[in-house]
Amino acid sequence: MLIGEGSAHDRLRVGNANDWDPGPGSVVTWEPTPGSIANARLAPISPVPPSFMQAGHLRGYVEFRERGLDYSRTVMGSWDVSGRCDIRAMTYVLNAHFRRHATYHSWFEYKEAKHIVRHTIQDPRDIQFVAKEYGVMTQLKWRDHVLATPDPLQWDCFRCGIIQHEHSFTLYAVVDHLHCDPMLLAGFYVEILMNYNALLEGKGPAVLPPAASYDDFCLRESQYVSRMTLESPEVRKWIEFAEANGGTLPDFPLPLGEQSMPSGGGVQMMRLLGPEQTALFEAVCQQAGVRFSGGLFACSALALYELTGAETYYGLTPIDKRKGPADFMTVGWFTGVVPFTVPVDPNSFEATARAAQASFDANMDLANLPYDRVLELAPWLRRPGPQFTMINYMDAGLPPFSAIVANALKGVKAAALTDGRNPAFMYSTVFRLFDEVSIMVSYPNNPIAQESVRRYMEAMKSVLHRAVAGNLAGVRVRVAS
Repeated sequence: MLIGEGSAHDRLRVGNANDWDPGPGSVVTWEPTPGSIANARLAPISPVPPSFMQAGHLRGYVEFRERGLDYSRTVMGSWDVSGRCDIRAMTYVLNAHFRRHATYHSWFEYKEAKHIVRHTIQDPRDIQFVAKEYGVMTQLKWRDHVLATPDPLQWDCFRCGIIQHEHSFTLYAVVDHLHCDPMLLAGFYVEILMNYNALLEGKGPAVLPPAASYDDFCLRESQYVSRMTLESPEVRKWIEFAEANGGTLPDFPLPLGEQSMPSGGGVQMMRLLGPEQTALFEAVCQQAGVRFSGGLFACSALALYELTGAETYYGLTPIDKRKGPADFMTVGWFTGVVPFTVPVDPNSFEATARAAQASFDANMDLANLPYDRVLELAPWLRRPGPQFTMINYMDAGLPPFSAIVANALKGVKAAALTDGRNPAFMYSTVFRLFDEVSIMVSYPNNPIAQESVRRYMEAMKSVLHRAVAGNLAGVRVRVAS
């Protein structure tokens, strides 16, 4: 599946590991030395807590494992590079990368759900990855190889490698979500290839500005949430939002099938708007006085109204909490979640979009307060269930993404993939890339969920096209039978 109109070479392939076929070639993977693993095991306890996202990820992994389910947990990507890989040079730049970014220096000891202990390697020079040759693999062996990346309870839950083809090689990364968000894929490519190419040209490695400290981010987050009480406005807003959803976070309203049995994760993708339609939709949003994201949230609300008749849409969307240039040069999971509520006007895209934008903007501060902390303060609320859903909007044309993505996709075959394991929840991502808008949905891989996702994406596309085609007041949505 391809995202991005662009040139034939400037597209992003998406899918999951079951369909990941980088083509024939000899596989080389960089793995830690036994000494590095021994040093990590002896790393002392750190006072820095895991971020709330990291703690939730570890809990999810353990809970799924106890239920006999394989938890979706990795960020995976690849890029094609011309020529034959210089293994020595690549070894140097990969080790420099792992030593530069502090998140790779930690591992977590899981004692119980509320007792997770960080261990941190004191000297980054103790981290040493070496190249290991695996030879030519079939697609099935390749899939099993990348899925064998260690789990998040192991220090070395990240792998990088290459597949050497006749005239080029594919660089790939498989990193547990514990240590990164999707920014890894563009930043990793730029940092690794920039330094690799510099070495091949006989130059020294690029002098990069210092990376920010992910430990500092975790400490700031912990200090902020520790000040929250039941009387804090942010807590009250989260409680009101959860209580409006029956005491928890919102469910996807269409059936997602049986999720207690292993099924793996499915992925569906659909192009929603071409370049001309994207420009028209942006104009429609501007006329309504909202941003592109607000218009998309409104269309999701209208699509689900059409499918279910729900007159109020409760949405959740992740946002990046990086604050400055150093943060954007840093590998880590810098994510918060914003809840928003949309009263649906089935006869007006404009009114619905304004309501969506106003609610999102009013709740932006809630991204700094994880729902897990709200549960600690308000124990009558519940953790989300198996129908839980979230929608993400990623605009590759906005700084700092624009410069990074332009470099990371220019003239290469790039891929961003899921690992095909059981997802924690249904997750929709709307991409705006090369003036095209597409949606990718990850879901429990069963026929019921597959059909529900198909209906949702088709309804979303229909509403978007109607918003583009007519007057704002002319977009009429009727409950489907």
